[in-house]
Amino acid sequence: MARQQQDVDELFEIKNYFYIGNYQQCINEAQKLRKPSTPEVAIQRDFYTYRSYMAQNKFLVVLDEIHGASPPEIQPLKYLADYLAGKIKKDSVVAQVEQQVQANANNDTLILVAATIYVNEGNLEAAYKVLHATESLEAMAFIIDILLKLDRVDLARKKLKEMQDKDDDATLTQLAQAWINVATGGDKLQDAYYIYQELVDKYGSTPLLLNGQAVTFIGQAKYEEAEAALQEALDKDANYPDTLVNMITLQRHMAKAPEIANRYLSQLKDANPDHPYIRDLKIKENDFHRICQQYSPSVSAIPA
Repeated sequence: MARQQQDVDELFEIKNYFYIGNYQQCINEAQKLRKPSTPEVAIQRDFYTYRSYMAQNKFLVVLDEIHGASPPEIQPLKYLADYLAGKIKKDSVVAQVEQQVQANANNDTLILVAATIYVNEGNLEAAYKVLHATESLEAMAFIIDILLKLDRVDLARKKLKEMQDKDDDATLTQLAQAWINVATGGDKLQDAYYIYQELVDKYGSTPLLLNGQAVTFIGQAKYEEAEAALQEALDKDANYPDTLVNMITLQRHMAKAPEIANRYLSQLKDANPDHPYIRDLKIKENDFHRICQQYSPSVSAIPA
């Protein structure tokens, strides 16, 4: 028990900063841990370090440093870096990951990588299925995120109960509670805000936490407060995708000039052209143009 507690203490700050979206601080804390107590702690340190680099779009660090001799718990991260960097065809990466999942279903890192790629591919069913191969707290939170995307708040609440039974005080559990409160709406929006604010008070504000607060404000029609939170998030990271998406939504709620929302949209397209919001927008634009063509009069039908 003492060894387990020591391991937890060694990694607490590293994991916590990763989960609240303070990726640079996660890297900084990991670099301070020069002499981890066990090889397992060293692997976990590197696991969060490499993921933080990827969250900052620094894929080359991962691609250069992870190789065949790297620990099995680390190697799957190279698939994710390949996929996100777009260095090779994404279909090829997906096929490789699917093959690996069938052969190494007990590798928690591989499970998280596969689920992340599946979600990016829009295959929520595959992500949901593969995540059940592990009982880690992060996998549970990931499942809740997917269930909320599918509007299954009822099932998300059941999974949250499992997380609470496992570790009620964990930051991931608190975040999952906030997500469910936002999805529930009504009075629960204020409860979600308090969760985000408590995390801000403890660990400092991040774009992730500020966007969480902004969403609760938008749901309560507190648009000026939402704008302030999103502006602070922009100051921390001008290209954070969720901030740009929420800014687009907010400008429309506030009935501001269309060009303001269009600027944020252009910025999102430039910074993250493959973002789900952009992909969904392209689909809707294509559908709109197709319908217009179907119902527009043909040239031959116009009398001379």
